[in-house]
Amino acid sequence: MSATTDASRGKLIIPVLGRLYSSLHDAGETVLRVVAGAFLTIHGSQKISNPFGAAEMVEGLGFYPGALWSLVLACTEFFGGIFIAIGLLTRPAAFAGLFVLLVTVWFHWVTMSQGFSGAEKSLLWAAILLFFVIRGGNRHSVDARIGKAF
Repeated sequence: MSATTDASRGKLIIPVLGRLYSSLHDAGETVLRVVAGAFLTIHGSQKISNPFGAAEMVEGLGFYPGALWSLVLACTEFFGGIFIAIGLLTRPAAFAGLFVLLVTVWFHWVTMSQGFSGAEKSLLWAAILLFFVIRGGNRHSVDARIGKAF
């Protein structure tokens, strides 16, 4: 148990809950990673079925050639989501997804002039992926099972 957990337990209103929180720490993080990866995969599944379908849209954002960046976008969301969900190359996959989400923040906030309300969901997703860029896949991941992490 880490010093942070011990210190936090002493501050709990119901200290006995500290053991419960400690026992669920890795499981909670794993659930967040699997759900985030699965949702990113589902979102990307529409793009992977037509990987060049977003070419005009990405060119409208200034990414040329559109066909290349449309393919990269589709693969990042679909395969990156799978990698995040299973915890394989978790940090690079999360970083690629984070980049995509920061572009969507720019698109909604600046290009579409929607401000925070338009970019809110992308900001939340970006924060979740930033967490996995920093933390990696944890002990319940393919990275941990093969003993290698990026």
